[in-house]
Amino acid sequence: MAAQSGDPLEMLRRMKFEPVGFHPIEGHALNIVEQVNQTWTFCVALAAARQLLVLHPDVGGLRLAPGADACQALDIMSVKEGCVGAETFAAVTPQNNGKLAKDLLKLSTRSELHRYVFFISPLFKGNNRLSQFEEHGVEVWSVDI
Repeated sequence: MAAQSGDPLEMLRRMKFEPVGFHPIEGHALNIVEQVNQTWTFCVALAAARQLLVLHPDVGGLRLAPGADACQALDIMSVKEGCVGAETFAAVTPQNNGKLAKDLLKLSTRSELHRYVFFISPLFKGNNRLSQFEEHGVEVWSVDI
């Protein structure tokens, strides 16, 4: 195995700030850190959609727009209006950066009949409902890909 050459901080700077990769869906240039974040954002949304279609096959399909606040109000919304709404994220733990708490609060004000938060974390394997995290009538699920 070859030894590290060059300045490690310079390598991290390039990964954070230089456009060396591409958006997983849209194809525009991204830095490697954002490319990783966007890839996992879409992976968790797709895994959540798969689970939602099992739970609610009668909602007319789902619209996905993870992380695109201007596009639609939630990351996942049922085509049949008012049925299903969900937020999604990927994190080391569901509590990272208060993301779970923020999503639960956001969904607490929504009127969808079925409201969810889905996340991927290495601490939670498989597709499982995690009632210990639930608040405001919002179901919380871990998903896997």
